[in-house]
Amino acid sequence: MPVYQKLVRDRIPEIIRRNGSECDVRRLDAGEFEMEAKMKLQEELGEYLEAGNAEQAMEELADLLELIYCLSEHHGYSKEELEHIRSDKAERRGSFYERWYLERVSD
Repeated sequence: MPVYQKLVRDRIPEIIRRNGSECDVRRLDAGEFEMEAKMKLQEELGEYLEAGNAEQAMEELADLLELIYCLSEHHGYSKEELEHIRSDKAERRGSFYERWYLERVSD
């Protein structure tokens, strides 16, 4: 039996059982969740970086966004509050749409 020991989406145990397999799961406490979610972010980022096409990239970006939303709520902020923080920062500092690449700053 494969051993995974990683954070999975909420319906994965249900899907495994529906497919005729058994699985052992446990609910993480808040500290464990934060640590495991950070590791899952790294995993999903790696998968995004290795995506071979736009469709695969979008799947991985969706996974990253889901984790970001869950971590936002874990830290006590709603998706809407996160979006407000993102929007405010974009207003103050800009976004990345212009694709500026800073090479150096001179005094």
